[in-house]
Amino acid sequence: GKANVVADALSRKERIKPLRVRALVMTIVLDLPKQILEAQTESMKPKNLKVEDVGGMLIENSKDLEKPKKEKLEPRADETLCLNNISLLPWYGELRTLIMHESHKLKYSVHLGFDKMYQDMKLLY
Repeated sequence: GKANVVADALSRKERIKPLRVRALVMTIVLDLPKQILEAQTESMKPKNLKVEDVGGMLIENSKDLEKPKKEKLEPRADETLCLNNISLLPWYGELRTLIMHESHKLKYSVHLGFDKMYQDMKLLY
């Protein structure tokens, strides 16, 4: 009777909670391309480009910081830039830290060790 009604009501409330969590996760994920684009735009400015140019991948001539190798960078549909078909994640700002933090704290992610996580992140970014 009454005990079942209370138990049923409590169990229904628990089912609603994850929906809010999922909506929050989706909001964070949907905003990520915008954050990547903003960081990429800032990182391509001459004052930041030298720090971003790991191994001479971006600067055409090391003496001329005004000339990034635009032909190596390809825009995606969301206007973010990729290098050799991999999203360019700049060192500028806290974007890398944010992505690593989010991937570690997500309730639905499974942490199978550093190598597995690195491979998953490499595919995404």
